[in-house]
Amino acid sequence: MNRATKILAAGVTINLCIGVLYAWSVISKALVNNFGWSNAEAGLPYTIGVVTFALAVLVAGNLQDRMGPRKLVVSGVTMVGLGMIASAFATSPIILLVTFGVLVGTGIGFAYACLSPTAMKWFHPSKKGMVNGLIAGGFGMAPLYLAPLSSALIESMSISTTFMILGAAVLIVGIPVAMTMVVPPAGYKADVPAGYVEPAGKAATYNFTWREMTKTRQFYLMWISFAFASSAGLMLIGNITSIAALQGGITGAAYLVSLLAISNTGGRILMGMLSDKIGRSKTLLLAIALQAGNMMIFPTLTSEIGFVFGAAIAGIGYGALLSIFPSMTADNFGMKNYGGNFGVVYLAWGASGFMGPVMAGMVVDATGSYSIAYTVSAIMLAIAGFAAFMIKPVNVDELKQNGVLAAA
Repeated sequence: MNRATKILAAGVTINLCIGVLYAWSVISKALVNNFGWSNAEAGLPYTIGVVTFALAVLVAGNLQDRMGPRKLVVSGVTMVGLGMIASAFATSPIILLVTFGVLVGTGIGFAYACLSPTAMKWFHPSKKGMVNGLIAGGFGMAPLYLAPLSSALIESMSISTTFMILGAAVLIVGIPVAMTMVVPPAGYKADVPAGYVEPAGKAATYNFTWREMTKTRQFYLMWISFAFASSAGLMLIGNITSIAALQGGITGAAYLVSLLAISNTGGRILMGMLSDKIGRSKTLLLAIALQAGNMMIFPTLTSEIGFVFGAAIAGIGYGALLSIFPSMTADNFGMKNYGGNFGVVYLAWGASGFMGPVMAGMVVDATGSYSIAYTVSAIMLAIAGFAAFMIKPVNVDELKQNGVLAAA
């Protein structure tokens, strides 16, 4: 195994350790059933975790170029582990907001922000979609083992013990792997893939700063599309077991979280690789179309087979976003300042974590149904699709002529 592959494998492993957000559906249900919390109260630590995660990605994205990825990844993994252990002692929603929402969310963001930029620097630029898909796939795959493990631990022990065990495992496994995350040495050039032909007429990518990036229309269209498209996926991921129980009377549906993890991971990897072949915009439109169609049929689902199908499509469509947008950011705005640039783009995902899950929790508490949440999500997906359709390649010469960028 060469060094590039080892770095990629380390990134996937770390994301498998820190992907606790996507198992929240199981924990949330236990908080409602065991402690009598409302759906909104049980969902709030998850929402704060998502928002904090996104803000931490912004901070870490700007720090990693100066400090190097290793320090930030080690710090992030440590915060996740200690935050989970501290959550074992939470006795109220407010305390859990701090221990899980803030501490764990910050740790996830610090680690996650460094993995894709580091791995991409070890591979040829034509592999951006594949690298981002695999790295993000590790994060999406985490619930495959975390959901059934958390469910079993909660049933046999308690929620507190579950937090304690998961936190300790993150520290034991994650920290040694995090120590291996480094950027290539100066002058390193990745091997050109066999049979690769540079596209005719391809212009050299301009390395935008984050301030220059925010002066382009492409950035705002990407941000809107990312935020609105992600909100639908996060709404389902955070509530899938509750939705199955409410609409279909299905209990013990933790397997749906695992199914979402598998399809989410598949969407990240396969759609990332597809975007290398057919382009980011076409793949993004396909992913949004899948989610929109799925959201329209979700209100009609009442059977196990229906929820299995719905969860699979939701995972694929949502997962695709987490490999397409990182690659699209690198394509349009360059690799030199990628960490900071994607940190700003990733705030869209943080906003979606507030829009989707919070809206769903409030709706079901008020109406006893997710119907309005499905409708709002479908409208958001329509807006996301329109924004994605309007995204065109950045024209550096035009931006220089218009004074947005300094002329060479």
